[in-house]
This record gives sequence, C-alpha cells and structure tokens, in this order.
Amino acid sequence: MQPVKRIEIIMDSTGLGKVAKTLENIGVSGYTVIRDVTGSGDRGIRPGDEITDVFKNTYVMTACPAEKVSQIVEAIRPILKRFGGVCLVSDALWIIH
Repeated sequence: MQPVKRIEIIMDSTGLGKVAKTLENIGVSGYTVIRDVTGSGDRGIRPGDEITDVFKNTYVMTACPAEKVSQIVEAIRPILKRFGGVCLVSDALWIIH
C-alpha cells in the first residue's frame, strides 16, 4: 500500500468543467465524478431532482502524493469561491495492484 492524500470536492455542477481542466493542467490524470449528489449545506438543501445542472451538485474525488496537495487546493480554491462547494483532504492508502 502507498500513502496518498484523498481530495474530495462537492460543488455546483456548473463548475465541473473548470475543476476537471484544472486537475488535468496540474497533472492529475485520474479522478472520479459522481453527478447529482444530494444533501444539505450552506446553500440549503440540494435535492438533485432539478431539470438543469444549475442547482445540482457534483462529487469529484482524486488521490495524489502529499507534496501535490497544496498546488491542487490553491488551484481549486478560486473555483469553489465562485461556484460554491467544499473541498476535503484526508489521508488514504492506495492499494497498488
């Protein structure tokens, strides 16, 4: 197993393209996207049954070496400020197969 940092981003779906492009520009080659994430936060309840992406949330998860976290977080911060959302960073173990 290899120690890594897990970065989880829950944000307005309209900002997904900017987050994906930012991750790719930094050199993050892999990430997972789950669309229509529901829940409640500082912008109220997001039920996920809206017709457009304007009021829907998306979950993005990636893993990276610890030394890359600051670069990713600083690049994501302005996107979250504009579109809203939350970014969580935690320790994880990557099971190499």
